[in-house]
Amino acid sequence: MTTPALLPLSGRRIPNLSPGASSFPHHRATLRLSEKFILLLILSAFITLCFGAFFFLPDNSKHKRFDLGLEDVLIPHIEAPKGAKHPGGQVVIHGQGGHDEHRHREEEESLRHKIRADHERALQEAKEKLKKSRDELRAEIQTEKSKVVQELKKKDGPKPLPPVPMPKVVGVNDGDPGEPDVKEKRDKIREMMKHAWDSYRQYGWGHNELKPLAKKGHSTNIFGNSQMGATIVDALDTLYMMGLHDEFKDGQEWIEHNLDFSVNAEVSVFEVNIRFIGGLLAAYYLSGQEVFKVKAVQLAEKLLPAFNTPTGIPWAMVNLKSGVGRNWGWASAGSSILAEFGTLHMEFVHLTYLTGNPAYYQKVMHIRKLLAKMDRPNGLYPNYLNPRTGRWGQHHTSVGGLGDSFYEYLLKAWLMSDRTDTEARKTYDDAIEAIERHLIRKSNGGLTFIGEWKNGHLERKMGHLTCFAGGMFALGADGSPDDKAGHYLQLGAEIAHTCHESYDRTVLKLGPEAFKFDSGLEAVAVRQNEKYYILRPEVIETYWYMWRFTHDPKYRQWGWEAAQAIDKYCRVSGGFSGVKDVYSSNPTYDDVQQSFFLAETLKYLYLLFSSDDLMPLESWVFNTEAHPLPLITDRHRSERECTESELPDSLLKGCASDRQNI
Repeated sequence: MTTPALLPLSGRRIPNLSPGASSFPHHRATLRLSEKFILLLILSAFITLCFGAFFFLPDNSKHKRFDLGLEDVLIPHIEAPKGAKHPGGQVVIHGQGGHDEHRHREEEESLRHKIRADHERALQEAKEKLKKSRDELRAEIQTEKSKVVQELKKKDGPKPLPPVPMPKVVGVNDGDPGEPDVKEKRDKIREMMKHAWDSYRQYGWGHNELKPLAKKGHSTNIFGNSQMGATIVDALDTLYMMGLHDEFKDGQEWIEHNLDFSVNAEVSVFEVNIRFIGGLLAAYYLSGQEVFKVKAVQLAEKLLPAFNTPTGIPWAMVNLKSGVGRNWGWASAGSSILAEFGTLHMEFVHLTYLTGNPAYYQKVMHIRKLLAKMDRPNGLYPNYLNPRTGRWGQHHTSVGGLGDSFYEYLLKAWLMSDRTDTEARKTYDDAIEAIERHLIRKSNGGLTFIGEWKNGHLERKMGHLTCFAGGMFALGADGSPDDKAGHYLQLGAEIAHTCHESYDRTVLKLGPEAFKFDSGLEAVAVRQNEKYYILRPEVIETYWYMWRFTHDPKYRQWGWEAAQAIDKYCRVSGGFSGVKDVYSSNPTYDDVQQSFFLAETLKYLYLLFSSDDLMPLESWVFNTEAHPLPLITDRHRSERECTESELPDSLLKGCASDRQNI
């Protein structure tokens, strides 16, 4: 037998056959094959019947197939309304009735035409695309991407901010000085601003700053690795005050369409606050354009994670995307810096006022309360504070870099509150008293200077940044304790004189970064790395405040000398550049047009040669980047639609009486 022999040996199961019955097994094998064949025929017939029914039965399926020559397309059957009947009373069944069949054929034909038309249009578009160059196709793709991004931004955009009463805007333009010679000088400052702006517009648009010699964009690590248009934001209010409204509109359009804070960039909390939030808030108050307020709030929300430290003292830097913060590597033992975490109050109070969110106000008030509880060596505030431990770092106190604007914001918090924040004023007065006792001295030549306190020793060196203090003393004179108004106004004048001497004793008539008062040298830089001038504003800022409070013509004269020197030695074809050595008659450039040159230096010069009704100090307080913010008076608070659950007490005064009148 051959069949069993085909099985593997291990699987063979050969039955025992009885003699004489050899033909029976052979017969059964033949029968099984026949049965299998019959079963196969039956199965094939069944399959044919099923598929034949699917393909050939009329109109009982839910889809009908037809061929357009390209591929099979399914046309959904449109059934009659449920329960619809013929006039004779019969229920309409699909496939019955000539009228229904005719209507269905018309629908199919209409759909065929539509599909053909869509197909032909797609082919035509494809042919047109193929005719275009690679650059044109890339441009179209980029345009479509931009549209998608804009749509997503609109869809996921910020919630609308609550309406708040706009503080009365006073003296935001004009300021004609009246005198022709003064007006001529003011016009020159305006021309310098236009040259700086136009150069940035042409060579660095959208970048943070400008390299005027290389004629390209520039940025530093304080702005991270992103192009955030720092110069645009910083310059807006200066443009507005000067009446350069076309330039202001260009800046506004860029901000509206390009300023995006959802970027993976690590930025300085301090710098972004004073330049961006301060600049956007000022632009909003001056122009009334909502986009500036919205952008300021969007950015402020990105800064809040910086406060997530054990003490609530914010990190120096924060990543705008991840919210991760850290401190500068060079700061004392990982400390935060006094001038950075102490220069947030003005902007954050306005953010709470505009949004109704008390978090901003609470953050800065927490900082103030923490500092009030701490011991201060000799009554002085050290420049470094560890945000993890809440302990001071190196005992280094300065009214210049690292400390300066902390004291400025104490005074300006009081002024901005319409002089109701007496806690801020008291803290300022106590701090200035300690500074006078330990840091302010007269040189052998009679120049008043502010030194730096380092571990119990006074360093007889004063920085250009410290020169702002002359204006601060004058601004805080009114309201000083013990009738010291005259004393502080005089102190401001003495600081202004010293800083003017630091300019006048150079070849370029521009001030160095720092200058000493020892070894027979006074108001002169000694080290090479302190001889540079980077378009800083602090000396001119003090000239302006002293002019406003005294109207002594020497301040305008000194300011004009500085303006002429800047125009002569810092102006290049591509803008304005800092210089590396103010004692050299042939200086080299640093090739940076700082954003604060447009925000502060040129603004203070313009105000110096304007009348006092432009940005009156009774109505405006300038932040440390020269961005003006209006006072928040009791009237503004009472007009603010608020509840005690929304705002802190200092912003609620007047609300109670408002509610009683409802």
